[in-house]
Amino acid sequence: MDFRIMVAFFLLIYGHNHVKSFGRYITWDDIKIREDYKDYTKITERLVSFQNHGINQSRVIVVDQNGGGDSTTLQAAVDMVPVNNSVRVKIYVLPGIYREKVTVPASKPYVSFIGDPNHASETVISWNDKASDRYKDGTELGTYRTASVAIESDYFCASGITIENTVVAVAGGYKMQAVALRIAGNKAVLYRVRILGTQDTLLDETGSHYFYRCYIQGSVDFIFGNSRSLYKECSLHSVADKYGAIAAHHRNSEEEETGFSFVNCSVTGSGVALFLGRAWGNYSRAVYSYCDIDNIIDPSGWSDWNQPWRQRTAVFGEYECTGKGADRKKRVPWSKSFHFEEAVPFLDTDFIGGEDWLRL
Repeated sequence: MDFRIMVAFFLLIYGHNHVKSFGRYITWDDIKIREDYKDYTKITERLVSFQNHGINQSRVIVVDQNGGGDSTTLQAAVDMVPVNNSVRVKIYVLPGIYREKVTVPASKPYVSFIGDPNHASETVISWNDKASDRYKDGTELGTYRTASVAIESDYFCASGITIENTVVAVAGGYKMQAVALRIAGNKAVLYRVRILGTQDTLLDETGSHYFYRCYIQGSVDFIFGNSRSLYKECSLHSVADKYGAIAAHHRNSEEEETGFSFVNCSVTGSGVALFLGRAWGNYSRAVYSYCDIDNIIDPSGWSDWNQPWRQRTAVFGEYECTGKGADRKKRVPWSKSFHFEEAVPFLDTDFIGGEDWLRL
């Protein structure tokens, strides 16, 4: 089917409000499922098919491990999305534990994984690779290839699901890094998504991303990468048993606009002292604003990764945080207590250029 005809068909069926995210914006509609789609027993009434290279596909794909949908696995559902897709495809995932590795390649933008945002713990994508495991060619996986879910495409969305790597890292163990989610595409929104692991839980690799009301659990550097991401109203939970750190950002130069901004987040954990962040890169940047921080933070707050010269270039800031862990009396002197003017660029979606791609 010609693309213009396909768009006209969707306009006729859904109206303009449902196709505006085909282009440059992510809207709330992109992370929701229409109520009439949720009766998955009526699949023939739900499917809206279009042609791509002669293969029937559907704008909403239902995944049910019990066989009641279009696919029993997430990866098979992703495989149904056309290459160079230009229409939002929502993959509606029914409750269950899906034990598989899932990759959304760069050639498949505009994909959403959607569960029930009020019961994210009931829909789980789970795997258990670690860095020392072997790839099929005999080489070690390394950190990047351990991800249970890897997102390489742009305009990705997710809501109401859990993504986990079940490896429990042993402090000091050999290559225990075990990524739950690796996200390397540009312009992504994750809403009420649970991301669980221990060491290196979330590889927030590259691109601009918005994590809203997510739950992220880990121990050592459990949010790491070189993206430009806003974490708003998220729960950051440490399961470290000896030492740990929340954020390890890898910014390579002052000109890069990347960084992690945590706004109105809660920081909780097991009581083992950990760092708010470590300077993985020379110009590492992480800022906590209006966060409620429990008494689990090492009084020094931040680490230069045993590279003292990074103290001159890393940007580690705190603004108006509360809780016993927010006490800055013993912080390293090269971290910053921001004034309002310094904090403003990190406080909302302007930090991630949201005016260009978000309509939430």
